[in-house]
Amino acid sequence: MEPDRPGREPRRSDPPRLTGRGGTYGSPVPSTVFASARLGPVRLRNRIIKAATFEGRSPRRVVTDELVAFHREVAAGGVGMSTVAYCAVSLEGSTDGRTIVLDPGAAPGLARLAEAIHAEGAAAAAQLGHAGPVANSRATGVPALAPTRRWSPLTLRRTRAATEDDLRRVTGQFADGARLLAAAGFDAVEVHLGHNYLLSAFLSPNLNTRTDAYGGSIVARSRFPRQVLEAVRRAVGTKVAVTAKLNMADGVRRGLWLEESLEVARLVEEDGVVDALELTGGSSLANPMYLFRGEAPVEEMAATMPPAMRLGFRVVAPRMMPSYPWEEAFFLPYARQFRAALQLPLVLLGGVTRLETAEQALSEGFSFVAMARALLREPDLPRRWQAAGGSGVESLCVHCNKCMPTIYRGTRCVLRPA
Repeated sequence: MEPDRPGREPRRSDPPRLTGRGGTYGSPVPSTVFASARLGPVRLRNRIIKAATFEGRSPRRVVTDELVAFHREVAAGGVGMSTVAYCAVSLEGSTDGRTIVLDPGAAPGLARLAEAIHAEGAAAAAQLGHAGPVANSRATGVPALAPTRRWSPLTLRRTRAATEDDLRRVTGQFADGARLLAAAGFDAVEVHLGHNYLLSAFLSPNLNTRTDAYGGSIVARSRFPRQVLEAVRRAVGTKVAVTAKLNMADGVRRGLWLEESLEVARLVEEDGVVDALELTGGSSLANPMYLFRGEAPVEEMAATMPPAMRLGFRVVAPRMMPSYPWEEAFFLPYARQFRAALQLPLVLLGGVTRLETAEQALSEGFSFVAMARALLREPDLPRRWQAAGGSGVESLCVHCNKCMPTIYRGTRCVLRPA
């Protein structure tokens, strides 16, 4: 897919509010969700983005036929853009042995993947990041990198505090990874500033207790993530869209919360290096259910572990994986704070399963909506929405979260026939 002429989408998108939805379903009034839209230099056929969701289909850290088929199906299902989940900028920054690592050996497969997504009419994006304290040091063979040295509940080992040389090295790796993705034909790169991965960990007052130029105030704690964003923009220029996935709240005690994440967003907007922010929350290190909401699949997760670990996991799971009530668009109340404070295009993520919800988000000024679990259940949900005008089309996702444990054998909805 060739991007449009470089340029930004209008700073604030305010489509007319649709009223009386019960009477408009099936009417000739076209949904704003299916209007094309600009994401920086790229034009998307509609405003639905497949969010980055770890696919579990890269057992050798490179693209596989199964991964290509996964994204081809989602693209054929009607999204405007499909995002390839977590591509590590280095082996050190990978979560385990099934994460794509952005080195030259991955380039041919990535080009094939981008081409497959384009063939179905969608734009191709890839998320790049460094797992930091969430990295699996047993799989990478090196201590996990973090803002400050601390105990990791994931690997039962201590992390290593990043030096300034480490920060320069990792910044260069982000730039190299972005260049590789651009050369492979991707239309957009999403920099991971969420879930307490390395850049998110620097933002967190809980995980970052440094006393140098990269710790202390939120301006100082955001210095390294902002340097990375600037390096990525320089690496890809103006022909590739750059977005950032930013935690609004970590969901942990003494973690990042709205008061400071809003300040980070303002600083990023002032820097002028990203085309949109996708708003998220939660901690893969300490509270993943804050991102997913709904019942925690404790027994299913335990079943994926070696027998010796299952009992211990069941003991700590209520604290590490608390259940939260499911709500449609559960991040919307927090995201509205960002919409009120910023002119930057925003992507609403979190529990969007109904066309009416997506339309409501656009009417409030969000530029795009991102979906994940609903598309695992029904990759063709956008096509069905569009064909029916939204009339009577409800997502079949029941928010059971039993898809979470399937990441170890290929992420899927357990209710969907193989």
